[in-house]
Amino acid sequence: MDHRSRRDFLKKLGLGAAAMSAADSLLAQALAQGPQPDTKPLGYAVVGIGNLAKGQVLPALMKTKLSRLTGLISGSIDEVRHIARHYGVAEKNIYTYQDYDRLASNPDIDVVYIALPNSMHAEYTIRAAQAGKHVLCEKPMATSVKDAEAMIAACREARRRLMVAYRLHYEPYNLAAMKMCREKQLGQIKMIDAEFSFVIGDPQQWRLKHAMAGGGSLMDIGIYCLNAARYLTGEEPLSVYAQAWSSDPVKFKEVEENIAFMLKFPSGVLANCYSSYGIEEMNRYRVGATDGWLEMEPAFVYYGLVQRTYQQSKYTVTTPSDWDQFAAEIDAFSEAILNNRDVRTSGEEGLCDMKIMMACYDSARTGKAIPFV
Repeated sequence: MDHRSRRDFLKKLGLGAAAMSAADSLLAQALAQGPQPDTKPLGYAVVGIGNLAKGQVLPALMKTKLSRLTGLISGSIDEVRHIARHYGVAEKNIYTYQDYDRLASNPDIDVVYIALPNSMHAEYTIRAAQAGKHVLCEKPMATSVKDAEAMIAACREARRRLMVAYRLHYEPYNLAAMKMCREKQLGQIKMIDAEFSFVIGDPQQWRLKHAMAGGGSLMDIGIYCLNAARYLTGEEPLSVYAQAWSSDPVKFKEVEENIAFMLKFPSGVLANCYSSYGIEEMNRYRVGATDGWLEMEPAFVYYGLVQRTYQQSKYTVTTPSDWDQFAAEIDAFSEAILNNRDVRTSGEEGLCDMKIMMACYDSARTGKAIPFV
């Protein structure tokens, strides 16, 4: 994503030789390979111009090689005219939610990046597919299993690709961690602990409204812990057990503030995960294995990720990562489309997380472990 080669980048991060080789191999598969001289970058329209879009997605599209910003969709054209001028987006490529379906006749737009509240993901994914556009959708991909399945079906019927924006699948330290764990470079994994939290602010925001968010801290940030447990083990859980609670019944009258959940995997690994809207900045995971351990802290944020490992009485600590995760995932999607390849984080990946999160809510409500098959 910058002027350094992948291997030079990984060397500078300080990864060991085995981890570097593993991450480099995965990056070769997952990240954009760089355009051929005659390759035209794919045009992206960003749907929903909120903080995530303005702070991360739009700037990332200025760094990509296989992708370019060509459209904006928001509630009002007037609201985004200044953003369009800043990024060089033609006014004819600005749409409102009401005239969104007119994307079908716009050849400048190949892909839509959906950065809307959770409850709107399904509708705008399905409408994009029907307009003939590929879809990169923020996570969680929906607020129900039924909607997630409908999104997959719509994209399949339209022969358009659907990718869920699991940006950490395109980040070098997490790629190295996946490889180390799956290849048992630290021995047999026994346990995983994962935590993500922050103190949520405005009590009127959409994340605290069940109809828009689909749930509380689990849907917003607990999903990172859940997905990490799955990508580190390379397995799907056999069962889930969860407890949810809130300290402020007014602020959290519709969604949970805190949730703790345990995932039991076929290999015997237990993953203990926790998310909260009431604890300041916990952001880590640790993998314990027979021959050592691996830790990421911070693990889930946009920049500054640090990896630590311990093996054979030796500690290894990486430098903080400045990798642009959004630019990497966007170009990885474009590369898959251009080369007719499967995407790494497909709709099926998002659907699996949706099913597990719904099982967590069932467990928290009933007090029982829920089998997951």
